[in-house]
Amino acid sequence: MPQTAVADSETGLTLKELARRHGLSAAGKLPSLPEYTRQLWAYRHFIASYANAKVASSLGKTRLGVFWQVLTPLINAAVYYLIFGVILNTKSGVDNFVAYLCTGVFIFGFTQSTVSAGIQAITGNLGLIRALHFPRGSLPLAITMVEVRNTLASLAVLMVIVVGFGEPITLEWLLIAPIFLLQAVFNAGLALAGARLGSKIPDVRNLIPFVMRMWLYLSAVLYPVTRFTDHLSGWKLTLVEANPMLVFIDLMRHALMEDVPLAASPTVMWLEALAWTFVVGLGGYVYFWRGEKGYGRG
Repeated sequence: MPQTAVADSETGLTLKELARRHGLSAAGKLPSLPEYTRQLWAYRHFIASYANAKVASSLGKTRLGVFWQVLTPLINAAVYYLIFGVILNTKSGVDNFVAYLCTGVFIFGFTQSTVSAGIQAITGNLGLIRALHFPRGSLPLAITMVEVRNTLASLAVLMVIVVGFGEPITLEWLLIAPIFLLQAVFNAGLALAGARLGSKIPDVRNLIPFVMRMWLYLSAVLYPVTRFTDHLSGWKLTLVEANPMLVFIDLMRHALMEDVPLAASPTVMWLEALAWTFVVGLGGYVYFWRGEKGYGRG
């Protein structure tokens, strides 16, 4: 005869109440958002260690090692300068085109690398996910930490380039830190959202290079932002100027350079950067959290 007891005979408590009293919960239950945040904070050392391991594994087998963190954006900038600055002559309208181009390439590369790696944060770690119990958000956050670390090294080189090509060091350089922090949070939101999307639709990984290339061209990385105002108007211009990558790149150019053309006033761009950081950062976090129970299954 099957047992159908629903309460403890001695205490008069139901099984659910007994489980709650002893700290038990249903297997696979989605934690609340605050609880999930506390879990991630508890695993902060794991996230940092995983990020360090990713850096070591990706660069440890190369002869130049960590120098590739700087060489990659430098080579990209050199190629883009040759094609767009020299051959296509897109440098007209910008006094210091080398500093202008390098800033755009380095800052856009930060987001591009984070998104590309974030898409595979779940699908590329299924063995780890199925073997160990930990909040899955640790993986895209660790990837973001890797890219933050790489970009910090690149920023140091970018500052040398900017000064070397005649830009003075001003008090506005102090704005580099908050701009970078906002973009890092924005990137984390993209990595989290991309990780869940990539786990649900693996084919998204093949679309990302095309999406990032289009985003590159829409972010005034390779040519003056005034090209948009010369050829667009109305809602089209408004939409392009609200592009978050254009906002972050323009803010960094404004901090590093003098007399640089901008898509909008610095005040407007700061407000847009704060809005994008909040919407994408929090939205990506919530979107990833909602799928926590399904990662690694099936």
